[in-house]
Amino acid sequence: MKKFLFVDLDDTLFQTLEKCGNAPDLQAHAFLKDGSPISYSTRKQRALFSMFDESMTLIPSTARDLNSFQRVNLDFTSYAVLNYGGVILNPDGTADQTWLRRTQGEMQVAMAGLEDIIRHIDDYAKRTGFGGRARVIEDFDTPFFVVLKDPQKNPGKLAEFDTEVVQPWLASVGSAYYLHRNGNNLAVLPKTLSKSHAVKYLQDALKEQHGDILSFGMGDSKSDAAFMSLCDYAIIPRQTQLARHALEPL
Repeated sequence: MKKFLFVDLDDTLFQTLEKCGNAPDLQAHAFLKDGSPISYSTRKQRALFSMFDESMTLIPSTARDLNSFQRVNLDFTSYAVLNYGGVILNPDGTADQTWLRRTQGEMQVAMAGLEDIIRHIDDYAKRTGFGGRARVIEDFDTPFFVVLKDPQKNPGKLAEFDTEVVQPWLASVGSAYYLHRNGNNLAVLPKTLSKSHAVKYLQDALKEQHGDILSFGMGDSKSDAAFMSLCDYAIIPRQTQLARHALEPL
């Protein structure tokens, strides 16, 4: 039986230097546009990756866009899920056009709401003297979601935007959008955009190719739980947002 691991990247297979603590023997795996390293793996993470890579096919399932995914130096050879599920790459690196046409239609409908929340966030940022700005993440000529980061990497500032701006806005627009916040990352996404939708699409395609499959899901964030729940088994790194949520001691 063919085995597949749908795996998140950031804070799962690697993380920023600040999150590595005092771990020895770090190796860089993700890089900025100027080539400088930004994220690193520990020895345990590399051992885990090697073990999985020898026994199953790894399918990265990430919020990264194509450019930032291409700046990851792990060797993936199959499909890839990018932009929170907005894009699926084929094994040859091209976009799955059937999936892309579907998400492009959905994002066209969602764009008015994304532009509206950007206005609310930027107005609040201007009133409070916040140094960052919200931006729409676009890829393949398609807008997907809004992201806000604090230039000083202060999660408390994002919590303020969460309670003072995003939550009231979500309550006013109904159930078409949702919030993802983890560390120094606040994202507002249309509910039609989800890694789980793309993972389900790939699972169905893989079953057509191989018959019954054994699937694993691995991720660090509460937003990863939806795609992990579609898999036969779920793997959660310790001391992550999802671990704190799902693995609290009795």
